[in-house]
Amino acid sequence: MSRKKNVLLHGKNDKTIYVSIDGYIIMAKDKIAYVCSNCGQESSKWMGKCPSCGQWNTFKEIRIAGDSGSQAAKNAGMTMRHGGAATMFGGQHSDNDAKPMKLRDISAIDEPRIDMRDEELNRVLGGGMVPGSITLLGGEPGIGKSTLTLQTILNMTDRRILYVSGEESAHQIKLRADRLAKGQALLRGEEVVQPFDHITILCETQLEKIFSHIQEVAPEFIVIDSIQTIATEEVDSSPGSVSQVRECAAHLLRFAKTSGIPVILIGHINKEGTLAGPKILEHIVDTVIQFEGDQHYMYRILRSIKNRFGSTSELGIYEMLQGGLRQVSNPSELLLTEDHDGLSGVAISAAIEGVRPFLVETQALVSTAAYGTPQRSATGFDQRRLNMLLAVLEKRVGFKLMQKDVFLNIAGGLRVTDPAMDLSVLAAVLSSNVDTAIEQGWCMAGEVGLSGEVRPVSRIEQRIAEAEKLGFQHIIIPKYNYHGFDHQKCQIEIHPVRKVEEAFRCLFG
Repeated sequence: MSRKKNVLLHGKNDKTIYVSIDGYIIMAKDKIAYVCSNCGQESSKWMGKCPSCGQWNTFKEIRIAGDSGSQAAKNAGMTMRHGGAATMFGGQHSDNDAKPMKLRDISAIDEPRIDMRDEELNRVLGGGMVPGSITLLGGEPGIGKSTLTLQTILNMTDRRILYVSGEESAHQIKLRADRLAKGQALLRGEEVVQPFDHITILCETQLEKIFSHIQEVAPEFIVIDSIQTIATEEVDSSPGSVSQVRECAAHLLRFAKTSGIPVILIGHINKEGTLAGPKILEHIVDTVIQFEGDQHYMYRILRSIKNRFGSTSELGIYEMLQGGLRQVSNPSELLLTEDHDGLSGVAISAAIEGVRPFLVETQALVSTAAYGTPQRSATGFDQRRLNMLLAVLEKRVGFKLMQKDVFLNIAGGLRVTDPAMDLSVLAAVLSSNVDTAIEQGWCMAGEVGLSGEVRPVSRIEQRIAEAEKLGFQHIIIPKYNYHGFDHQKCQIEIHPVRKVEEAFRCLFG
């Protein structure tokens, strides 16, 4: 430690921070930490095997510099405080303000949610965006993440919005916005209006500069596209690395909670289908929603994976058009083939995803194995569950499928996880095997157990009402569900069954 006066601070050329205390200059070296590149586990020393995920040789050395990024987040958050929302999430005027509180003294009044001008997105978020929350939107490349976000904020004309892009130029965003605005106006049958006065575009990847621009623009809503392109000076690694993603997300979270301004982060997914970056990224944010679907299909599914302010079982359905995404308010009519009379291997199931019932078309093809080993393939359905149902069909019903190829497809490119799909899967497979079509006007719902029994399913009344609304005359349900509601008021004919064989007798005689 050397005695010097009137010396400028923060000389960081050699990764050393010079701090002045009472005329003395103290050299504060960067802290060194070790982080697992697989799960994000931190350690003060290098380890060969990660104690959290069990992977070998995944610990990487990172340097953590001064508190510049967190300080920038704090300063921007204090400057941009939006009243009660910030206080609700624990935003304080200073570090000294934070003190323990009795649970009874804490206000339980909810902040009004922000209307996203999109019924499907509002449903998935639990009724709208919560002020001061941070939401992570993930999905495959080209699925429509940026399109959905830009299309949504174009309609939110009552709020000042900052769109931070680290991947596209301002010119590209402008061209896309013009195309989306024109497409949405045509869908609504309105004239094209393109003022875009409420949206500010910022092409920047450095976190500290983004916070300084936030203080200048004073937005009420922020979009970061994408979190993998943002980097902070605190961490000496490339953008998109484990340490960069973790630190940037943590600073943005601090800003959102301190200011009360909601933030949407757009994130990529890896080849396994999970969100890229450390797992801790999903733990940091309040809501994780995933945009799913095949690029070759026109339907897109918006699914909630984590939601601290609502249900995680909600589902939003969109149709990808030339002019952007169109909300699908009644998916049943779009997911059903207009005319499948006389076609074998087609069964209709009354499924439920979230709170929404809809009818799904299950298609199956059973053919003689061309090669020695029979194939089992499922699209939009769990492969292991299909194998189990085929074993039940062979053991309990007596149909030999050992030397047969079985292909299963859920129409429309959807992925359905409802256990009530079991009965329609078996019916479609059997229909294709005996090459006999199921009559039109029949649908079904029921979970199949290992002994061949048809187990009860939840919310049977909603399923029946949806089938009745779409003009179906017959529905097969589990016998246990038959006594749980007033079936006298239903116009549709209900067939309660106890075993799979009874269901097949109803369908095929």
